Amino acid sequence: MKKVICCMIMAVSMFFCACGNCGNNALNEITKEKIESNKQVKYGYALGSDVGNNFKKQKFDFDVDAFLAGFKTAFTGAESKMTEEEISTALQEFQTEMITKIAEERAKQATENKAAGEKFLAENKTKEGVKTTESGLQYIVEKEGEGESPAAEDTVEVHYRGTLLDGTEFDSSYKRGETAKFPLNRVIKGWTEGVQLMKKGAKYKFFIPSELAYGENGAGATIGPNSALIFEVELISFEKANKAEEK
Repeated sequence: MKKVICCMIMAVSMFFCACGNCGNNALNEITKEKIESNKQVKYGYALGSDVGNNFKKQKFDFDVDAFLAGFKTAFTGAESKMTEEEISTALQEFQTEMITKIAEERAKQATENKAAGEKFLAENKTKEGVKTTESGLQYIVEKEGEGESPAAEDTVEVHYRGTLLDGTEFDSSYKRGETAKFPLNRVIKGWTEGVQLMKKGAKYKFFIPSELAYGENGAGATIGPNSALIFEVELISFEKANKAEEK
């Protein structure tokens, strides 16, 4: 948390210094013309915008005017209205408050995602063509393949597209323009189980419960806790484990 705060201070510092002005009117003096004509102003404004957006996304709750006043006081060496001890205590309180707030919001999101996933899967399993395994994994066969199916230890080559239940795409090998290769037992449980049902050339659509995906942890900024996921997967080829090891 302190590292993040320090980064914000550094960005604001560069912003003011790029303006050549540490006064209260610095923000009002930034115009589009100055940004376009002065690269230091452009860099400073971009850094400030980036930090501001990050803090907004994380829902940090503090008085921006007070922050700027505290920054100016420290930067110019003016007399501080808080002692170092008071500042340290306030930062610790802020950190504790924000950690608690983030944890509460994440717990709420986890509960909502779990309920949404269960509702979706309960309705989805009744649709034509949807098959459900013992683990709760659901899938539709969009195209049958030929030959053998890979084992969990094999290395598979696939094309895929992953989305949330609302259609938000979080990953796609198609968009990257190249297939992905990986040992099948080193991915989420839904993939390990599901791709073993496929044969070379097959294309399946998987509906994966959260417990077979990323569970309570979620993944990255897009996949929240307890999120059920949808994957379209095309099995291009696979290598048996012993052949993969020889290479």
